[in-house]
Amino acid sequence: MAKYFAESELIINQDGSVFHLHVKPEQLADKVILVGDPGRVSLVASHFESVECDIESREFHTITGTYQGKRITVVSTGIGCDNIDIVVNELDALANIDFTTRMEKTPLKSLTLVRIGTCGGLQEYTPIGTYVASEKSIGFDGLLNFYAGRNEVCDLDFEEAFKKHMEWNNQKGAPYTIDSDKELLDRIAGDDMVRGVTIACGGFFGPQGRELRIPLADPNQNEKVESFEYQGHRITNFEMESSALAGLAKLMGHKATTCCMVIANRKVKEANVGYKNSINGLIKTILDRI
Repeated sequence: MAKYFAESELIINQDGSVFHLHVKPEQLADKVILVGDPGRVSLVASHFESVECDIESREFHTITGTYQGKRITVVSTGIGCDNIDIVVNELDALANIDFTTRMEKTPLKSLTLVRIGTCGGLQEYTPIGTYVASEKSIGFDGLLNFYAGRNEVCDLDFEEAFKKHMEWNNQKGAPYTIDSDKELLDRIAGDDMVRGVTIACGGFFGPQGRELRIPLADPNQNEKVESFEYQGHRITNFEMESSALAGLAKLMGHKATTCCMVIANRKVKEANVGYKNSINGLIKTILDRI
């Protein structure tokens, strides 16, 4: 029997759009690009031949249009896995719930979700300017632990090896490890991106080992992260969204992966604050391959 979704669980605006994004079901394409910065949505859409809609609500900016015959939606998520929880759940609702009857649709639709982001490189072979495709993501955020089926979609052996290596403090909440969709990863990463393990952090400073005025609970965290290796996998970069995207997508039956441009290398302590002028190359690559 199809599931019914109450008004308090799926909030639909008076104009028929979903609560946070303010997007209507017919405005969503099956191919979706996710970016953090609302301003980057217009940069992505500048490559479109035509635009159907342009919607702004809070930090969420959505444009749907056509690129080389492909209908694509680009939406900004803002920063953090908490916002990914909002965006991916609402995108799934737009695709798989009938907004008139509030019933689950059959058959269910699988979306293609690609995040274009920026990150901090953690290895000498991920210098500034490197494109990193997240083969696996480790979530420091804890988001997926709130959903049933978490253990069925995660790499539990990898998680245990990582926690042991890190001497993990359980006060932080359990980290989770999730794979990108293999077919999508292969298509997007091609043979010219570094494939690696991405850690998605619940913050920019302490969770990523940055110390300003508050001392870190584990001042050796980043050294442990950089030295971790499991079955040939090394941790390549820090960012703040990939784990929630990969995890929620897998639980919902969507394809997802994350591709980031390195704008800071934590190992050599270098950063490029002018990255906005160079990320257009990654955008064009994703548009061509999605």
